[in-house]
Amino acid sequence: MEWTPEAEAKLKDIPFFVRPFARKKIETYTQDHSLYLITIEIYEQVKQKFNEKYD
Repeated sequence: MEWTPEAEAKLKDIPFFVRPFARKKIETYTQDHSLYLITIEIYEQVKQKFNEKYD
């Protein structure tokens, strides 16, 4: 699983104590959609889905 530098940088905006959980969620979403590169767009899609779920 590869991350673009931009997506990796955005991941660092997430508090360190939930970062491993967020990374796993993003990587699982990417795999489930038969993708191999995590871009800023993928990051934002997962973030939006997560926020909708918990709003």
